[in-house]
Amino acid sequence: MNTIVELNTVTKLYGEITALSNISLEIPRNQIFTLIGPNGSGKTTLLKILALLEKPTKGTVTFNGELVKAENTDKLRLNSTMVFQKTALFDTTVAKNVAYGLKLRRFSKNEIDEKIRDALKIVRLEGYEKRRAKKLSGGEQQRVSLARAISLGTELLLLDEPTANLDQKNVSITEAAIAQILREKHNTIVLATHNILQMKTLSENVALLLNGELVNFGKTDKILEDNEKLAGFARIENIFSGVSRLTEEGTAIIDVGGCLQIEAAIKKEGKISICIKPEDIIVSKSQFTSSARNVLKGKIIEIYDLGSVVRLKVDAGKSFTVQVTKRSFKDMGLNLNMEVYLAFKASSVQII
Repeated sequence: MNTIVELNTVTKLYGEITALSNISLEIPRNQIFTLIGPNGSGKTTLLKILALLEKPTKGTVTFNGELVKAENTDKLRLNSTMVFQKTALFDTTVAKNVAYGLKLRRFSKNEIDEKIRDALKIVRLEGYEKRRAKKLSGGEQQRVSLARAISLGTELLLLDEPTANLDQKNVSITEAAIAQILREKHNTIVLATHNILQMKTLSENVALLLNGELVNFGKTDKILEDNEKLAGFARIENIFSGVSRLTEEGTAIIDVGGCLQIEAAIKKEGKISICIKPEDIIVSKSQFTSSARNVLKGKIIEIYDLGSVVRLKVDAGKSFTVQVTKRSFKDMGLNLNMEVYLAFKASSVQII
């Protein structure tokens, strides 16, 4: 059987609020499957239904070929584990947190000890067994939650925004752990996120949710072509599609339309999608000498004051989002409709 869970015309209502509307979806076995969409799109609700923690208002769920009913829900629920976005740990040691579910499932002490060691190794928390879980950093606590889920060895592992609000070190460790779980444990993993780069790196198939509806489904590369829908909510900005050609210098020139070409430190030809992080773009009121391969002239069309930082929308043939500190914004005296220059390195251009 190639499908572990199948949803058939599933709708979920909370009073008058429609969280999910007429969702039909098959989750392939033994791969990482991503649910992508903005906050409020229904990702968490869908995960809870897949975990059998919530019942659909309408529609059916089939798990391992067995139709989920009231009389078999508890039995089937043992085959899945969900890690929530908000970490909930007991105020005790890391080892006792990981052991909690194992004790409920009546594993022997030797089995529990072995599973704890194995799970903590995967999330790179070896030697943390005796530390107090709530004294750890937020990223480390999230990894303890992941270890607790891994240790149970369920067929289906459901992860709700597992790297939300984590620093880059913990993001990298968590993503590596997720890939290792699939490689070594052969679980089916469903990952809810709105991080496009994470989706591209980890998943084989993707379902795109917007306003509780399934608006696209298929292979990751296919979903990445849907730039207009993705760009509105993704954690990356400055997403462009175009045609790439290689240069003699070993870089690529990407024609993204609007008489705009972007040079990138990549070696890929043909149709391509790229992004540039707002913080990787330098802004100046006057043209300046720079080692950056990309220098563009544009006009400020929007300003967003976010406290310590300010985000600018700059029309430079295409709309670019740029992030500067509040101090730099004031020192340069930036205003709407002001002409500015943007600069970013070829190495700052990433393929998505």
